[in-house]
Amino acid sequence: MTFDELLAILEDLHSEIDFRTAMALIDDKILDSFDIVTIITEINSDYGITIPAGEIVPENFNSAQALYRLVQRLDDDI
Repeated sequence: MTFDELLAILEDLHSEIDFRTAMALIDDKILDSFDIVTIITEINSDYGITIPAGEIVPENFNSAQALYRLVQRLDDDI
């Protein structure tokens, strides 16, 4: 998965947000629990990367960069 592919998933949810610069997606309530479930489902179904429940914490979803680091780390663990 590339960063641009992740951005496409995020932008499909909220096209009005600049995910390249937003750094408080959870703290500012831009992403809600439904969005998180949607993101996790798409990453798993499209890229085969499972995000364990213990990794579903605000700091991993507060920015596209943080989420991408999580995805890269989990992909490397496979």
